[in-house]
Amino acid sequence: MNLPAIVSEEEWRAARAELLAEEKNATRMLDALAARRRRLPMVEVSKQYRLEGPEGPVGLLDLFEGRRQLIVYSFMLPPGAPRPCEGCSMLVDGMGHPAHLRARDTNLVLVSRAPLAEIEAVRRRMGWTLPWYSAKDSEFNVDVDAMSERGEGFALNVFLRDGDRVFRTYYTSDRGVDRLNANFNYLDLTPFGRQETWEDSPQGWPQTPPYEYWRLHDEYA
Repeated sequence: MNLPAIVSEEEWRAARAELLAEEKNATRMLDALAARRRRLPMVEVSKQYRLEGPEGPVGLLDLFEGRRQLIVYSFMLPPGAPRPCEGCSMLVDGMGHPAHLRARDTNLVLVSRAPLAEIEAVRRRMGWTLPWYSAKDSEFNVDVDAMSERGEGFALNVFLRDGDRVFRTYYTSDRGVDRLNANFNYLDLTPFGRQETWEDSPQGWPQTPPYEYWRLHDEYA
């Protein structure tokens, strides 16, 4: 296996400084995108959705828990699924304590189409504590673009509450959600990266096809 070039500390610091300049530029670009995101127009959500939570039926407004902002991750768990999605599970494993979001008037919840009993079974196995609701009898996942022609999908949506009015402000999926995966962000800092074949890595570095190594966190050897 090829290793990175071995250089003096002076050469390493010079190379690091060059990369840092590019990283700072990328950060400024991300800041600019975030500024545009804050200025996106929004659409009012007038449909009444019936979701199921541990305390009984709830509507979209209830998911805010009195806060102004709401982030909803549509987790791929259709009714009767034999196991939860490994990618969605990895993402949720990396979600931090919600107190930090709630301090900024923002709630984070999960929604799946599986019935609540199946959701609760997965939650107990994985040790997750985030609020997780069933959309089994609702068109919610369809309307927030978490379903596609291929069937079950995943998505992240953001909503804003103004009194009793709810607005959809943002949506992303695919690599847009991928960027929020804490594990990927950590691996992107390492020499080997995510170790997947799509990455641009030096010849001979360890790589496997995408998704191949993903497991639920209690299934790794």
